[in-house]
Amino acid sequence: MQIGLIGLGKMGYNLALNFKSKEHHVVAFDANKAAMDKIATDGINTAASISDLLNLLPGRRIIWMMVPAGNVVDVILGNIKNHLNADDIIIDGGNSHYKDTLSRSRDLEKVGVHYLDCGTSGGINGALHGVCTMIGGKKEVFDYCAPIFKSISVPNGYLYCGKSGSGHFTKMVHNGIEYGMMQSIAEGLEVLHKYDSEVNLASVAKVWNHGSVVRSWLMELTQHALEKDENLESIKGIMHSSGEGKWTVETALELGVPTPVITMSLLTRYRSQQDDTFSGKVVAALRNEFGGHAVEKKQ
Repeated sequence: MQIGLIGLGKMGYNLALNFKSKEHHVVAFDANKAAMDKIATDGINTAASISDLLNLLPGRRIIWMMVPAGNVVDVILGNIKNHLNADDIIIDGGNSHYKDTLSRSRDLEKVGVHYLDCGTSGGINGALHGVCTMIGGKKEVFDYCAPIFKSISVPNGYLYCGKSGSGHFTKMVHNGIEYGMMQSIAEGLEVLHKYDSEVNLASVAKVWNHGSVVRSWLMELTQHALEKDENLESIKGIMHSSGEGKWTVETALELGVPTPVITMSLLTRYRSQQDDTFSGKVVAALRNEFGGHAVEKKQ
């Protein structure tokens, strides 16, 4: 299928290559010229501007946005809305707040443009080799785009979640769970490290990931991070947050659902910005492993 991709950051760049490997025709745009030049060498067509990108897509257009949540999404939508035709489709593949998604969808429907919200998981490696996607929006619009989602996702790794906003809502909850899982791994390893600093934590993570109840991709990433930097001595235990955990906790409060583990993992991230803890190092390293998120190095 023909896809216009806006955003060539860590996820967007690899997603473009994923599209291409599945024989979709991709035209990409990013404000970063270096990213545009680089992806052109990988065989991806680029457009000099968003308006050029739209002109290069014939027929019913599918525009996939892979940009950070927040104002940048609204800026892009404001730039392209009046240049789209009725029945064109915009897919927001970022981690937008579901309430923002609902507002944007209603606004675009006024001009006949469809909006699909796609929660995208799997990190930068998954973006290249196969993601997990959670999609919300009109069912008939999803059905039209389903071949795209199926092709770029791992087997059984895409799901139509329901009405507009439900894809981003599902991904928000996913990320809240992720917060709790990472914090649990980090705290357990800190107990081991405190008990005996000579324990090889990478080996512990490896054996736990072979047959134990807690085996997981996060445990595999823990092993990789500790193999590269034993005891994570080169980084600070400062854990940043991109927002989804906070949104999950806020939504849980609105719904009256108790989420003590997710809430405490979120609060621990805030605390980590004041103290340098070993558990903070583990979560910071994990975020770097799966998402390429920056870590703060010790001087």
